[in-house]
Amino acid sequence: MTRKSRGSGSGKKEKRYFDYTLLFVIIFLVGFGLVMLYSTSYYNAQLKIGDPAYYVKKQFFASLLGFAGMFVMAGTDYHIWLKLSWLLYLISLTLCLAVIFVGAELNGSARWLKLGPLSFQPSELAKLAVILFFSATISIASKKMGNFRTLAKLLFIAAPLIGLVAFSNLSTAIIILGIFVCLVFVASPKYLQFIVPGVLIAATGFLYIMAVPYRRQRLQIWFHPEQYEKGYQTLQGLYAIGSGGLFGKGLGESMQKLGFLPEAQNDMIFSIICEELGLFGAVCVILLFMLMIWRFMVIANNAKDLSGALIVVGIMAHIAIQVILNIAVVTNSIPNTGVTLPFISYGGTSVAILLTEMGLALSVSRSIRMERVI
Repeated sequence: MTRKSRGSGSGKKEKRYFDYTLLFVIIFLVGFGLVMLYSTSYYNAQLKIGDPAYYVKKQFFASLLGFAGMFVMAGTDYHIWLKLSWLLYLISLTLCLAVIFVGAELNGSARWLKLGPLSFQPSELAKLAVILFFSATISIASKKMGNFRTLAKLLFIAAPLIGLVAFSNLSTAIIILGIFVCLVFVASPKYLQFIVPGVLIAATGFLYIMAVPYRRQRLQIWFHPEQYEKGYQTLQGLYAIGSGGLFGKGLGESMQKLGFLPEAQNDMIFSIICEELGLFGAVCVILLFMLMIWRFMVIANNAKDLSGALIVVGIMAHIAIQVILNIAVVTNSIPNTGVTLPFISYGGTSVAILLTEMGLALSVSRSIRMERVI
């Protein structure tokens, strides 16, 4: 797990670290995701489009782009991207604003920008922008993080992007807010200062949800999905989980994907994993994500500087929050909302940006001295 760096003045070669365990987990999750995506989507793809491999082809192409981005990021000093983070943040703001006015609608939600035959979801880029921009900003202001005024300034800077994303995609806005909070929390020496902003954010979020009828209805559907037509997807997902048993029906043997569970390849793919691979398969997937999060913790704890540690903390927060929200939605532990399962659910923009983020984490790992790794 080591690589040798260039010789120092003493003639000795310093050993550098590279997290091959994290790289293996990434490759395995992407490969597993493609297999499960084909298993989940081939029926609907054949029925609606006439090509059973339609979804997996698009995901495979996006994964190739993502791996290219990952290896570019991994081979480049992450400090270069930190210097450009303000530009990425401004681009994300502009694209998220453009979605409100010229966004393409898909499945009832206008969250995409169309670029010819391709579609792009700017809110996914916003996650990466928040990780890089606030890692750079917080590391510069690290000595002032105990000051409430600094926290207020950071929140003021983050608010426009979070607000723009929330306008069309509340679930992604929650993830971005979670990433931001984790970055600030890790760098702050005083935790009591989070109480007032936390109460204000929670109150604002509650009012935002209750102000719109369809969001209020989601709370009602959550408690009684059997009483509402829009609770159909949740119920079918629960049926899939329950019918899988301990070891599942076998790969490709799901019944719910045959037109019963709407958009099974997207947010609800975890329920098909449970049906085909059972509780055993579901636990293995969760353990893989836990292994990934553990590797992020190792890299962050041994990072060369605060900015590198914050980058990895932001990526760790992104993966952890998204996995928890997706599984909670599928199991009806929280109201249904559109959150994909990282690396596994269908979504070209999502997988490409996620893999690019992994390249950042690997870049941070390359800067670690071998003797520092725990």
